[in-house]
Amino acid sequence: MKLTEDQVRWVAHLARLDLSTPEITALTPQLAAIVDYVDQLAQLDTQGIEPLAHALPVHNVFREDEPKPSLTVAEALANAPRKLGDCYAVPAVMD
Repeated sequence: MKLTEDQVRWVAHLARLDLSTPEITALTPQLAAIVDYVDQLAQLDTQGIEPLAHALPVHNVFREDEPKPSLTVAEALANAPRKLGDCYAVPAVMD
């Protein structure tokens, strides 16, 4: 598909990109090649092909959660810059 520089300028505007004239000139054939490739993909016959969420089988690679003892209050507050009883003291964010 042949794209004009005005079309590329409009796409850049929609994407909130401030591109210079040399950048527009350089990007015009690149964006045209991308659109041509998408057109090529659209011509494939996908009847009977199940949609995929991922190209490879996905499985959980994380370990199982195991309950463990928590930190004590003293350990949790050990690096706190300010404490207020058994809590972190933080500046107020609302009136």
